[in-house]
Order: sequence, then C-alpha cells, then structure tokens
Amino acid sequence: MQLFFASTSPFARKVRIVAHELGLWERITMVEIDPWTDGRLRAMNPLAKVPTLVRDGGEPLYDSAVICDYLDACAGRRLIPQDGERRWRALRLQALAADACAAAGRLFAGERRGEPEPARDRLARAVEATLDSLEGEPLAGDAPCLAEICAALLPGYCDFRWPDRDWRAGRPRLAAFTAAMAARASFQATRHRLAAGT
Repeated sequence: MQLFFASTSPFARKVRIVAHELGLWERITMVEIDPWTDGRLRAMNPLAKVPTLVRDGGEPLYDSAVICDYLDACAGRRLIPQDGERRWRALRLQALAADACAAAGRLFAGERRGEPEPARDRLARAVEATLDSLEGEPLAGDAPCLAEICAALLPGYCDFRWPDRDWRAGRPRLAAFTAAMAARASFQATRHRLAAGT
C-alpha cells in the first residue's frame, strides 16, 4: 500500500497516526507530496486531495474517515467501535475534529491572504467552540481509540499553525490530554512540519 500525504495536513496525520497505532506502519509506503502541484495525485483522486491510499490490487481510497475505517478493518477492528454508544461517540468526535480542522485550515489561509475579519471570525469561533467542547469530553490518553485520536488532532494543528496563541488557557483537561497524546510514539512520528523549501 502507498499513502500519499502532506505533512501539514491534519487529515493525513490522522491516517498516519491510525496506521501507527494499528501496527500497519511498516506495510504502508509513505509518499510525501505537494497536493497543489503533484500531478500524480489527481490521477488517483479526482479531488487531488490528501490523504489518498493506493491499495494493493484495489481501487484507491480517499477521505481520511474512509481510509481509517479500511485500515481498522485490515487490523481486525481495534480502533473504531462497531456498535453501541462508543461507536457513535467515536464517529461524532471524528466529524467534529474534521470540520474544526477544516475551519482552522481555512482560517490560517485567510489570515495569510488578509481576508476580511467577518469571514475569519466565524471560522475562529468554530475552532474556539470546538476546543471548549473537547474540554468537556471524557478523554483518556493511555488507551486511545479513534475518538481520542481525533480529539487530539485540532489542538496539535493549532500548535502547528499558531504556536504563539495559547489555546490551553481555561482548558486544563484538554491540555493534559493533548500532552499525553503528544508523547505517544504515533504522534511523535507524525508531527506536523513544513515541507522543504517552504
């Protein structure tokens, strides 16, 4: 299998963390690309977005939620609960984190482009409200499932994009949880970083 990813993408990071946690890391060739300029990507994914997983003998898969579900199936269903309230919680937090990370990405890009404040304000409120919501979640960093992995994505992405902004103020439980998750080998191996030359 090949995973096409960008090291700045929280969605690609989620898939890489899941692969690491499931013990599938060695079975996947990690291919770092620039999704804006690499022509190979659109040939595999009409949206030309990362992550994209090229399976051995199968159609490519895209969208981080789909890829995580596939990898979990390959590993015998260890991270995504298959029924009951634990499943709905995991899927809810996955959706919340995905939308919040998308808002954070748009906010960062808008700040760099100097977009008008009203356009950025709604995105900023979405990010802050999600962080507040995560502060109230019962999260444990010692034996994470998909819910915990997803809950740690937004704080990590905020640290990457805005290292001088203190999202931890007033959120001690989320700060402690994020620190515990950041210490895991899967999070250490997949840290956000700027691509060479940027």
